[in-house]
Amino acid sequence: MATIEAPAQPKRKTLYRGDPGMWSWALHRITGVTVFFFLFVHVLDTALVRVSPQMYDEAIEIYKTPIVALMEMALVFCVLFHALNGVRVILVDFWSNGPRYQKQMLWGIIGLLVVLLVPSIGRMFYLLLTEH
Repeated sequence: MATIEAPAQPKRKTLYRGDPGMWSWALHRITGVTVFFFLFVHVLDTALVRVSPQMYDEAIEIYKTPIVALMEMALVFCVLFHALNGVRVILVDFWSNGPRYQKQMLWGIIGLLVVLLVPSIGRMFYLLLTEH
């Protein structure tokens, strides 16, 4: 009796398969690091006031540039996504039905993120275009 071998599976270049949960996991870590970096820089620049008020004023002037305004918009996205996804992660971990509904909750937080992000970013763009 001859055995038939299964066709070889194509080799993957990565372990990730593109599942929304994987992207949520990666984005949660990226946004967490981004928020941490912002808080670190914020503490440092605020500490400048005690060292040199003039240097602090110069740093604040740098923050009034359009590039920094765009970075602030990205920060709003990071904070909102990280917070909403954090609630989803808590529900997945501590709610007995959490794992069953984790994809639906992910799409729910994406919808809520858009609802919260559009007016926030819109307002920031308005201020950027009218003040600069």
